[in-house]
Amino acid sequence: MSSRISCEVRDGSPTVVRLVGDLDLTTMRSVHRVLDRCLTTQPDALVVDLTDVVVHDRLALSVFAAAARQAADWPAVPLVLCAPSPETAAWLAESTTCRVVPVRRDCDEAARAAGAAAAPRLRARLEPAAEACRRARELVAHACARWNLPDAVGPASVVLSELVGNVVRHAGTPMQVTLTLRRPWLHLAVVDGSRDAARPGTPDLQAEGGRGLMLVRELTQRWGSVPAGEGKVVWATLPVN
Repeated sequence: MSSRISCEVRDGSPTVVRLVGDLDLTTMRSVHRVLDRCLTTQPDALVVDLTDVVVHDRLALSVFAAAARQAADWPAVPLVLCAPSPETAAWLAESTTCRVVPVRRDCDEAARAAGAAAAPRLRARLEPAAEACRRARELVAHACARWNLPDAVGPASVVLSELVGNVVRHAGTPMQVTLTLRRPWLHLAVVDGSRDAARPGTPDLQAEGGRGLMLVRELTQRWGSVPAGEGKVVWATLPVN
């Protein structure tokens, strides 16, 4: 049995990943890497075309559920599968995958479903300079005004300022800031050019700084730091009405 699969990525809105070949417990790792790489670009939505895929092990379908669960925290991107073979469609229906990943008959239908599920976003490119934190707060104020989230301005401003300030102090690279509203959550994300994971410090009681990520942890529902391309993303989610 061949253990080869190819992944063709077509950027757009939505981004489409066309898989060709055999999906099994070996090739699912390659698929996961491609989906992960696509998600780091923070597309509006992601469609996976299964037209030319032969599934040799139904357990390999769990790769799509894993990617969808990952995307739910960051970057809050809907993932839709399309055009599975009748056998694959039956396996999907019997698995937990369909509980977290919608499946559509063809790519056009999947693109419409993905577009309908896409969340509003605001993006900004910031330099690692002193005014970056101020610009981050301005971006939060703008987003909350656009999305009618007055109660979120205060906590989101503090959290994003700390995430941006962490890049300025430690990574020292340009950064991509993204705010996404996917109710009931406001997602904040900062991508920088350093591979060093962000971790809360343990400052001395007399220290004046070093508590930024501790504050992020206390003010958010969830937060995390994961590799993204040549750097990393630090993301956080806050509840909104």
